[in-house]
Amino acid sequence: MIPTHKALKKAKELSLDLVEIAPNAKPPVCRIVDYGKYKYEQSKQKKSEKPKKREKEVKFRVNIGEHDYNIKLMHAEDFLSHGFKVRIQLQFRGRQMAHKDLGFELMQKVKEDLSTMANVDLEPKLNNRNILMMVSPLPKEKQVRKFRKEDEEYDIDETEAAHQEHEDEDPHDEDDHVDASDEDATSEEAASDEEAEFEEDAAAEEEK
Repeated sequence: MIPTHKALKKAKELSLDLVEIAPNAKPPVCRIVDYGKYKYEQSKQKKSEKPKKREKEVKFRVNIGEHDYNIKLMHAEDFLSHGFKVRIQLQFRGRQMAHKDLGFELMQKVKEDLSTMANVDLEPKLNNRNILMMVSPLPKEKQVRKFRKEDEEYDIDETEAAHQEHEDEDPHDEDDHVDASDEDATSEEAASDEEAEFEEDAAAEEEK
């Protein structure tokens, strides 16, 4: 054990700092380090220790084709089978807002198709130009797939990559370009408020 005054002298000679790293130990443990670098490493370690958010998002359009629909539901099943909650979002663009009933019909179909894999935490709800729904996985032993064979092998990382690529390539229909620009700008400005409200509702439902 080195006396404190000697440790401080040594740190000064090295142009470093004497940092207490275990204050509750007897005697307390100190280390000669670069304090700025030490704080950075501690901050980095805390971030890496934070639990990852166990939630994924799958987006739909009112006019989605059957092939794309099946792919999105297959990805949703993959996420649910790995314990992720899935946030289902249906986006209206331009004149599609005149067909909100079709949006709710599609969300009801999604809900029914995922009923063998998930519980509904929050029923479909209209928020400005989106319909949102949150589902969470059923117990593993109760899950039954519809869109991928039970014995079909897949890698969840590959699913995530394929899902992201599919989302990025999701084509807009003609209505998307006709009169959507101004309305979508307004929608984007309100997006953060919508999501905050949706998360509050979901949390309230879970507490009941």
